Amino acid sequence: MRDKVMERWSTYEPFYVLLGDKKVADIVITNHAKSRWSDRIAKEEADAESIAAFMWDCLKQERIASYYRNEQDVYLIDEDIVVVAEFAQSDRDFDLTGEPMVKMIVVTFLGKMSETMELRDLKTYYSWLRHTRRMTLVKNSRKHK
Repeated sequence: MRDKVMERWSTYEPFYVLLGDKKVADIVITNHAKSRWSDRIAKEEADAESIAAFMWDCLKQERIASYYRNEQDVYLIDEDIVVVAEFAQSDRDFDLTGEPMVKMIVVTFLGKMSETMELRDLKTYYSWLRHTRRMTLVKNSRKHK
């Protein structure tokens, strides 16, 4: 999703939004993120373009912040929605100095902290997930013997 409003004739530099030290010029929504949006955030079907438009608005209004200071891939929207995103260099967008800009690839939406209390501490949440999956695998392996 590109910002269609900002692309106009005689603009010398492509439109981008700063997120930390990254110049985000494009947003890509994965199929997994789209399904998680429907399951955990909006509770209704949405297309990737409307999700990307929401993300653009949040970026432009500086409503997206890093979850942890050192963490590079987990972000908070409005201090509630937890998003996992990766960044890749854009092959078509460059700033005036020739440096490539990045595209934000939204991998998944983990949910809302206001609804899922476990998201308040992600390290504990991930260890809990690993433990429950491990226990499920142990139970399933017992059944096969």
